[in-house]
Amino acid sequence: MNIEVQKLRFAYKAQAEILKDISFCLTSPCFLSIAGPNGAGKTTLLNLLSGLLKPASGSIEIDSKPINSYSVRQLAKKIAVVRQEFVPVFEFSAAQIVSMARTPYLGALAFETDADREAIAESLEMTDTARFADRPLGHLSGGERQRIFIARALAQQTPILLLDEPTSFLDMKHQVGIYDLLKKMQIEKQKTIVSVTHDINLAAQYSDMTLLLSADGGYNFGPTREILTTERIESVFGVRTFSAQTGQTRFFFPLGRFTKNHSS
Repeated sequence: MNIEVQKLRFAYKAQAEILKDISFCLTSPCFLSIAGPNGAGKTTLLNLLSGLLKPASGSIEIDSKPINSYSVRQLAKKIAVVRQEFVPVFEFSAAQIVSMARTPYLGALAFETDADREAIAESLEMTDTARFADRPLGHLSGGERQRIFIARALAQQTPILLLDEPTSFLDMKHQVGIYDLLKKMQIEKQKTIVSVTHDINLAAQYSDMTLLLSADGGYNFGPTREILTTERIESVFGVRTFSAQTGQTRFFFPLGRFTKNHSS
């Protein structure tokens, strides 16, 4: 399974181009982090990759076929998406939300099979959400809801997972837990993971490749260790940065005006 993007351009109506001639290629299994400042087009790119938006020019191919050649049902068997957290109007239970992921696989009679029920149960267990599966989604915390949406994406059993800031509402334990799970899915299930993130350090730890978008429409793409450097982060985000390395991973810390020095 591969994702190939060539010379992708996009602009919202009556606005300047937000994405300019972006090109990259991913081959499964791969973990890509999409990072950059607010307004750089991270979520827009994810919406293009999922087929929700159409580019002004350029192309996106999934498994060597143009994304617009897939039907909605066919694409739902290739790509699962976790968008930023929301609360549905109707009071569905957590388990019912996860079960919706099996819709592309249901037969003409729309009855769940043993395989459907197994996929749902496994995804709830993997995300540590089985214990509140029967509770209405609106009664869960933001972090709990986010883990349910990730469980739904896993239950869809697609080769590609697209996630828009999947850990925004999670505490530190569950941030690491979700990224551990996503990395495990990449390695053991041979999935391609594409995650929009504001957390450079999570990207540094878990992603193989990084696409770093700039506010002016520029971008850098390549192996994470080569893309995430102190100089490039300072340039793209406009903030002084301290970096330190542990093992093979380099971590980055923004330095504000009131950063304490050793003499304070």
